[in-house]
Amino acid sequence: MMAVLLLATPMVKADTPVNPVGLSMELLNGVRYKTDVSGMLKVLAELQEEQLAVALINDDAKKVFWINVYNAMIQYQLAKDTSSYVNRRKFFRSRNIVVAGQKLSFDDIEHGMLRGSKVKWAGGYIHKLVPSAFERKFRVEKLDWRIHFALNCGAMSCPAVFQYTQAEVDKQLENSTNLFLMFETAYDSTTNTLQLPKLFSWFRNDFGGKKGIYSLLQAQDIIPAGSTPKITYTKYDWSLSVANYK
Repeated sequence: MMAVLLLATPMVKADTPVNPVGLSMELLNGVRYKTDVSGMLKVLAELQEEQLAVALINDDAKKVFWINVYNAMIQYQLAKDTSSYVNRRKFFRSRNIVVAGQKLSFDDIEHGMLRGSKVKWAGGYIHKLVPSAFERKFRVEKLDWRIHFALNCGAMSCPAVFQYTQAEVDKQLENSTNLFLMFETAYDSTTNTLQLPKLFSWFRNDFGGKKGIYSLLQAQDIIPAGSTPKITYTKYDWSLSVANYK
């Protein structure tokens, strides 16, 4: 079994086997508890693609790795400089994250790795024409819409930050979804109207379009079985919210 980096260890010896999925977990913990993560970032940057390929053997491993890295690096960047969030377009597009020698942006991770190479602002209907070879190699094979309730982009309307593990990722994503929807949705049976987070509008085809949205909300017991209420979307609150850990 490959060793996992210890939280208190800022550097890793050259001959120490590295588990990239475990590294993503420790990185998130390190950022959360304000330890020195410079060694972990160095190891992350210097991973060999072969190491990453061995670790990211299925979509569960990919989801855990990329969600943890995304959430950790959002918090890391904002802890260094909250002013970088003023220009959000630049913040999410700048390639300041190095994984296995590849410079990646938050958009690369979210829309490339976790959404299966989808175009950011296209409702989830359009895929990128020419994703990179690295992205094709390490992206998920099947998009899991629950990742939208796991990724924290630093805004007030974002879901809370959890540490995800490969053994429990399905249960954890289900819990994150339940928690987020419990507080961010509202159904009025008297008017048959449903208020949803803006995420459902931005990425509607990730959820299977309107039909898929109704189905998943019925499954979550947010709306009655068979109902098709009128949908309205709440305004996304981009106010900065750092360290929203659970």
